[in-house]
Amino acid sequence: MATQVIMPKLSPTMEEGQLSRWLKKEGDKVSMGEPLAEIDTDKATMEMQALGSGVLRKILIQEGESAPLGQLIAIIGEPDEDISALASQAAAGQIAKSSTPPEEASQSVATEALPASVPAVTDQVADSAADAGAVVAGNGRQEPRQLEGAATGRLIVSPLAARMAAESGIDLRSVSGSGPGGRIVKRDVEGLIGQARSAAPASGSQTPQGHLRAVGGSPFQKSVTVQASAYRDEPISEMRRTIAKRLVTSLGPVPHFFLTTEIEMDRPAEMRKAMNELDPELKISVNDIIVKVTAVALMQHGQVNASFQDRVVRYYEHADIGVAVAIEDGLITPIVRAADQKSLGEIAAEVRDLAERARNRKLRPEEFMGATFSISNLGMFGIDEFTAVINPPEGAILAVGAMSAKPVVRNNEIVVRQMMRVTLSCDHRVIDGATGAKFLQTFKKILENPLFLVV
Repeated sequence: MATQVIMPKLSPTMEEGQLSRWLKKEGDKVSMGEPLAEIDTDKATMEMQALGSGVLRKILIQEGESAPLGQLIAIIGEPDEDISALASQAAAGQIAKSSTPPEEASQSVATEALPASVPAVTDQVADSAADAGAVVAGNGRQEPRQLEGAATGRLIVSPLAARMAAESGIDLRSVSGSGPGGRIVKRDVEGLIGQARSAAPASGSQTPQGHLRAVGGSPFQKSVTVQASAYRDEPISEMRRTIAKRLVTSLGPVPHFFLTTEIEMDRPAEMRKAMNELDPELKISVNDIIVKVTAVALMQHGQVNASFQDRVVRYYEHADIGVAVAIEDGLITPIVRAADQKSLGEIAAEVRDLAERARNRKLRPEEFMGATFSISNLGMFGIDEFTAVINPPEGAILAVGAMSAKPVVRNNEIVVRQMMRVTLSCDHRVIDGATGAKFLQTFKKILENPLFLVV
């Protein structure tokens, strides 16, 4: 019996997936559990495994196309098995119901293909179905313009392509679909977006002009012509969409408060240098020391290593530290599990490995979901101080600034020390001001005297 390959849920926040690469082609033998394709989710590129054995008989979405969770994307069966019924059902699902009146059909496309945040596409798809020079009939074949009044005439647009077109202001009537049955897919819209970008400087000169005339009558003042800036719109990635959704659920609903302190960093810097000289393979960074010290401090202040869970406050037994890593599409937070139980060398090696795989989008969901506390370090960018937004349901996040040499007073004398400012963002539903302050006191004490780590 044929196996239906559907778009799987590969991360907890995934709503649709983009087919990055097929690892098998039609006609190839497939074994259960064997990698079948690579899927781009909102967080990472992950392998999809085959849930049946046989031959990959039919690929229903191409590389670069997206599909919502549960959509049929391929068929596995025996070499001589009849899969025509499944293929027909899949085609019907992509082309929609040929018996649906045009008004209902266009509304159906918009509802199924787009999130609520892109309502304009409903009218665009309906208009395209009526006015396009070449439309797609219910049988999936390109028909000439004289069929535009037929009850089944319409454009077929993939969900991702429709959203990209709406966000980039592209008229779907100008797009020639290269997908199955003339379906407009991501690559078709990307081509027009690229053309629009290259033409932006030229089109910018045609933008509406306004005139600002100097006031006051001075002979040295001249009338100034102001021209609206040219611009470009770029579709956001699945990762950026997820970041946007999560931030909306953080800074608004979560009552933040912020605590800042300044820390003398000469001793941890000296310890890092000495350890790396003893064993160059360690490659310990200041951030690795901060991760370790944070974990130790959390074990002494369990109220900070906690999260608000509607009816309960959840206290964690170990410090699973999320370390923010900037990647091309946004920000991801790989997790050092049980950092309180690991040595500095183990933490350094793990952070390097996680950061590298995060940049290559190779993290597994359990490696970036479920931290108990997070650290965001912008010191390497020369940022002295900032506040970070809590990543729900975590109860706090530590923002780390740059180390810099500053004059400070020690024993009534002015001396130069390496100083660093950190800011703790707290969820006031879980952490009170005094609780957060005591945590920072302990954090500062250990970091300024790192020998406490071996006590």
